[in-house]
Amino acid sequence: MENNTTLKKQLTPLHVWALAFGCVIGWGSFINPGKKFLVNSGVAGTAIAMLMGALVMIIIAYSYAYMVPKYPLAGGEFTFAKNSFGKTAAFTCGWFLVAAYLTNVPMNSTAIALIVNGLFGKDNIFNSVYLYTIAENDVYLGHVLLASGILILFGFLNIWGVKKAAVVQIILSSMLVLAVVTLVCAALISSEANLANTAPVWGFDRAAAAEAGLNAEQIRQANESVSTSGVLSAILATFAIAPWAFVGFDTIPQAAEEFKFSYKKVIGIMVLAILFGAFVYISNNTVAAAAVQNWPEEVLDKGNWVLLVAAKHLLGGFGPVLVGIGVSGAVLSGIMGFYLASSRLMFSMARDGYLPKTFAKLDSRHGTPRNAMIFCVVVSLSGPLLGREALGWFVDMCAIGASIGYFFTSAATLVTMKRHKDGTALLKVMAVLGVIFSVAFMILQLIPIPGLSGVSFGKESYIMLIIWIVIGAVFYFMQRKKFASKD
Repeated sequence: MENNTTLKKQLTPLHVWALAFGCVIGWGSFINPGKKFLVNSGVAGTAIAMLMGALVMIIIAYSYAYMVPKYPLAGGEFTFAKNSFGKTAAFTCGWFLVAAYLTNVPMNSTAIALIVNGLFGKDNIFNSVYLYTIAENDVYLGHVLLASGILILFGFLNIWGVKKAAVVQIILSSMLVLAVVTLVCAALISSEANLANTAPVWGFDRAAAAEAGLNAEQIRQANESVSTSGVLSAILATFAIAPWAFVGFDTIPQAAEEFKFSYKKVIGIMVLAILFGAFVYISNNTVAAAAVQNWPEEVLDKGNWVLLVAAKHLLGGFGPVLVGIGVSGAVLSGIMGFYLASSRLMFSMARDGYLPKTFAKLDSRHGTPRNAMIFCVVVSLSGPLLGREALGWFVDMCAIGASIGYFFTSAATLVTMKRHKDGTALLKVMAVLGVIFSVAFMILQLIPIPGLSGVSFGKESYIMLIIWIVIGAVFYFMQRKKFASKD
């Protein structure tokens, strides 16, 4: 090891786009159509929510594009907050960003079992040795070993060099895009897909339908008329988690120290990652409903993966293989990208004294934050052990962490513009809107609003948030002398 704390400039615009897009699109874009989107928001509600979310993220991206050239260092939002609001704000921002980024790695790893079961059936060899059950999800030794092996491999790929990791990221992102585009084309030309199948387009009450034992046609009839509040709830149920859905475009600043291109290209890369992400979310959700006539019944059965069923209807035996390729690209690129983002954030916080200095040391041969990456791998290995269902509430933790990061970046833009006496009137409007939307996301996530069901956190998410705040507070007061000193 050496004491150098400057990262090498090795990343091209394509590398960075693949990093951002691979983080934006993970397991949720393939699994959540049946698990969350179609039930809570339907096809119409999800499409509107994702387009709204993409627009808001593009507005917020303008603040990132302004701040990156000002502070082109690893750490992103943490660095922006430190230079604009001081150490306490920086710690708060960084602490929640660690939650947003690092929890995505074990979340993605737990989807590996679903991929294997979807492609090979539940009687595959990886299900041979049963270990235990957590949150109604059976954990098997084979899945633990497979997912753990992938997590370790991708961790070392990041250690061996960011450029090598970026090339792998490009390949994985290309697999993902190819699979989604093929599914969309198949749906457009296949007689199996029909827009009439997408009803109820605003979703339905899963619990009530299950209790009443309704079939698909009965569910459609019961939801033919939807009130204004019902439509609003449908849209906001998905819009509220837009920070989670699009988290990843904001990983670009985490790698800013390693760019070997003009920072002027940042906004274009971010917008393309966001738009591609919205396309994948909307496409997968719409195809899943259009190609499965009885999808309301399918989503009531937790054992059925609706997009996989849709792909089989459209393409026969090749359909599940194609979905397997796509979701594998999504899961693996998410693991790779969030490893990079998490390790760079920890590296930056350690370099400034917020975490132990060992995390700021770089590998003498590859110039990567090796110790930070090893820590990320160790934490991520909890995912395969806990199982997919037990980690579902981390989606909410990621959403609140991302929202806090967006808030600090937008607010820091306003402060920095005033300090440097630059920027444009349009940028100021964008930054103000970014602050407003970030606060709105936090309100929707944290405060139950009467009449808007399925929007705010569930009980488990509140518990997790409290635990995370308590741990952060303990660390904060352990370091209070440093935080009390002047910036």
